[in-house]
Amino acid sequence: MTENQPTPMAEGRRKAAVGFIFATAVMDILAIGIIIPVLPQLVRHFTGGDYASAAVYVGWFGLLFAAMQFIGSPIQGALSDRFGRRPVILISVFGLGFDYVLMALSPSLWWLFIGRAVSGLTSASFSTANAYVADITPPERRAAAFGLMGASFGIGFILGPALGGFLGRYDPRLPFWAAAGLAFLNGCYGLFVLPESLPKERRSALSWRKANPVGSFVLYRSHPELLGLAGVLFLFYLAHQVLQSTIVLYTGYRYGWDPQMVGWNMAAVGVNSILVQTLVVKRFVARFGERGALYAGLFSGAVGFAIFGLATNSIGYWSGLPIFAFMGLVGPGVQGLMTRMVKPTEQGRLQGANSGVMAMAGLIGPILFTRIFAASIHGVAGHTIPGAAPYVASALLVAGLLLALWVTRGREAVAEAA
Repeated sequence: MTENQPTPMAEGRRKAAVGFIFATAVMDILAIGIIIPVLPQLVRHFTGGDYASAAVYVGWFGLLFAAMQFIGSPIQGALSDRFGRRPVILISVFGLGFDYVLMALSPSLWWLFIGRAVSGLTSASFSTANAYVADITPPERRAAAFGLMGASFGIGFILGPALGGFLGRYDPRLPFWAAAGLAFLNGCYGLFVLPESLPKERRSALSWRKANPVGSFVLYRSHPELLGLAGVLFLFYLAHQVLQSTIVLYTGYRYGWDPQMVGWNMAAVGVNSILVQTLVVKRFVARFGERGALYAGLFSGAVGFAIFGLATNSIGYWSGLPIFAFMGLVGPGVQGLMTRMVKPTEQGRLQGANSGVMAMAGLIGPILFTRIFAASIHGVAGHTIPGAAPYVASALLVAGLLLALWVTRGREAVAEAA
């Protein structure tokens, strides 16, 4: 077994393991999505119904969640490189279930703050899940595999906001109980079907330099294009934060949407994402390569966000969703390129560092976009620009596209760097 070969595994066990990993990724996104329709409304209740004040508090919730992911992702990645993927993933899944119980029983808003901190830490297992996929998938098939993992975002944003919006109408705690049950069921299933993907001979020693959030980024310096692609990834994740931090308040303010309408909108985003990830990614990468997928995804996202900002009514906003869905090409494209540039013993560190980049964007994004939204609806010199936050997100993706073009300039395929 050479360094570039995937870990051998019987086909039946591999399919069962991939199914569990996919379900785990869905649960991670569910942790983010389920609270989207409920939390802003709860916060707005405590702020007297003021949208601008609620936006500031929602930003702090997002900041806390991202801070815990920033701390937890590289630690989990390094631990999985040392002790294997299986124990790290299972502990995180069960931990997420207990956290949902904590939030379901919370007597105050401060308990929800604690719950979001714990969920940020436990949902950091997405990095280990990606490392698992890299372990068992040949390099030439990883973009398609990461496309399926990306579909978990779509499912998570269907189940999460839709479940939160529907069940939250009856009891705001009910969505958390439902999510806890799903997490525990998934963990119990994993105990029986999830084999270890990282053989002992491929494991690396554990050190604080590898596990601390800042030290994990040293891996990006191992290859010239790797650091540039990490920058593209950061701009992509930062732009995406506008959805999590302001979408409920923005659509409520501009279009009068209630939580259930927001849930339906997020479900539509999820459906479009699944269609792109399952039907388009594999064919697109085969035809245009991972670079082409990256470029097309960034361009589509920029156009989609611009439409969201320009839309003066619900129909205009919904018309941007099909174009925006092709932003789902970004993740498989950039992940496929990056995994080719590191050794099998470093896949966990890479995914931990990438999740750390996502968490860094989460540290900045909620505060940035909620403040932009609050300022945009207060107006300057009597003028309001309610679409300012989506405009900024669009500009970030344009910057990401320019950086991607510069990083990969003059190469037929960055994959050759492997």
